[in-house]
Amino acid sequence: MRSIRNIALVVTGAAMLAACSESATEDQTGDGEGTIELAEFPDRPYWGDTHLHTDNSIDAFGFGVRLGPEEALQFASGQEVTSTTGTKAKLSRPLDFLVISDHSDGLGSTRRLYDAPRIAVVAMGDETVLRWYDMMHESPEQSQRAIGELISAAANGEVPEALLSNAEEQEENTRNIWSAHLDTLDRYNKPGEFTALAGYEYTLMPGGNNLHRVVMFRDGSARTKQVLPYPGLDTEVEGLWDYMTAYEQATGGQVLAIPHNSNVSNGLMFELTMPGGGPMTADYARKRAKAEPVVEITQIKGDSETHPFLSPNDEFAGFGVKGWELGNLSMTIRSEPNDYAGGYVRDALKRGLSIEERLGVNPYAFGVIGSTDSHTAFATGDEDNFFGKHTGSEPAIKERALNGQNLGVNADRFGWHYLAGGYAAAWARGNTRAEIFDAFKRREVYATTGPRMTVRIFAGFDFSETDWDGDWVRAGYSRGVPMGGVLADEGKAPSFLISALKDPEGANLDRVQVIKGWVDASGELREQIYDVVWSDMETRRAADGKVPAVGDTVDRSTATYENSIGAAELRIAWTDPDYSRGQNAFYYVRVLEIPTPRWTLFDMVRFGIELPEEALADAVAQERAYSSPIWVKPVSDAAI
Repeated sequence: MRSIRNIALVVTGAAMLAACSESATEDQTGDGEGTIELAEFPDRPYWGDTHLHTDNSIDAFGFGVRLGPEEALQFASGQEVTSTTGTKAKLSRPLDFLVISDHSDGLGSTRRLYDAPRIAVVAMGDETVLRWYDMMHESPEQSQRAIGELISAAANGEVPEALLSNAEEQEENTRNIWSAHLDTLDRYNKPGEFTALAGYEYTLMPGGNNLHRVVMFRDGSARTKQVLPYPGLDTEVEGLWDYMTAYEQATGGQVLAIPHNSNVSNGLMFELTMPGGGPMTADYARKRAKAEPVVEITQIKGDSETHPFLSPNDEFAGFGVKGWELGNLSMTIRSEPNDYAGGYVRDALKRGLSIEERLGVNPYAFGVIGSTDSHTAFATGDEDNFFGKHTGSEPAIKERALNGQNLGVNADRFGWHYLAGGYAAAWARGNTRAEIFDAFKRREVYATTGPRMTVRIFAGFDFSETDWDGDWVRAGYSRGVPMGGVLADEGKAPSFLISALKDPEGANLDRVQVIKGWVDASGELREQIYDVVWSDMETRRAADGKVPAVGDTVDRSTATYENSIGAAELRIAWTDPDYSRGQNAFYYVRVLEIPTPRWTLFDMVRFGIELPEEALADAVAQERAYSSPIWVKPVSDAAI
């Protein structure tokens, strides 16, 4: 089952506005996608999921899903689809774009093993493979157990030889599946309406530590058919980056990688050193910054923004960490608090500043997105329409919130630990492969835990409240930079235009916060959280640096809430009150909704189940959005 081996520049401010104005129509990929009318500059957030699995993934099929890329694209584009467990499913609003990211290792292999005649499996002469085959046919629960064992074996380099001996056959099968998949994407890709992007998941997992990346292409099949997905087993991440460079040089196309679930990497995702130890080199940092301009900050397997241990003064730092802080992805290693810093995005952003001061290059100057990582073929991040991580946690499984896994370090993760989000939002001039990809590349993207709030920020040096009276978006682009951009320090405090609108179908907003990270004069990494605007500011006055809680309208008996608190819109022109000249700093925005029911509370009411005390306490949450950062750099290193 071994897979086949194959082979930062930021446009900001007036320069970006000029570039956006060059052409209203253009061929988006150079390989036949066609032309559409484009806006003058990014005019709205386009919503999508870049991390979705179908029956082509080795684990998803083993876990029970029987839906493929076709059904995944139908669902994401707004059609009704019947789930594997027989439930009708439909999004309340279609998505704008989708990346189906099936695992590159063993693409389609569990389906082929499952479909093989038993006599052929017996002929392989391997008792472990035969046992897995029988377990896959016995029951969904046994099938999941078998695939769990197979994945653990792969992570530890212990895949049975009977499966490895068919490498040439696997390569042919991978090529056939990949080619057919790319043809399907081209059929569903409709510029201006729905964007289907090519991609896959690179599954590097040494010792069960998650170092996975989603690989996302800008191009159509004329280019992407020239390569096969790069394997994660028995490889190193620099090999992936070399593969990406070779693809771009050979085809003229573009590709990027998106690290995800750093929260279960055992601190290895954002190391201060080279992988395996030793001082990080400038060449390594440069490669990483170029290949990985965006990271996935939130998804079904927990939230990776920060942790209360790392941010003890952040009252909202505990979102989506329960269960996932216990150990690495396979739970073969228990996580220790001292390892958390290498597994959470806020500390990675701070580490990037520190590394840059030593090397002159910031490997962690990334934007952020959310995605689902669903293994059901359904890209849904909605709490009231959550279809689970896999078929064993679809709504047909009425006690899915209570089901747990007894794992390797004598700890449990339960169904209720899963989050229902998230989504990626890309500020773009139109809904095409090139425009969506380019938004990712320049980091003009943001993450939400599911709701579709509209969040926009610009940074400059002369923004004020009077800018709201005119064309503030044009002012933002012409006199500053958007999220993902870089400002050269002009010797005065940066100012920000910050706008947040509630999800039209969702909850009101509680507050908007600015999170700042910097290196102080002594070289220490620092962070500060500013509540900059919130609902009912006249009555909810801050005291001792804290804004009072917004309140809670959730009725636990009915899983409902009222928008009688909070605000539909929050905006402010804000200036850093603690600016220091020459400070190497980043700023990002966090937007919080008022409390709303989680999917677990909906399940409790819908199915009449009893949640354990810990789960019930976590059944109401404040959903949120995270913007990509803006960096303010000393003049000598203002380009990252």
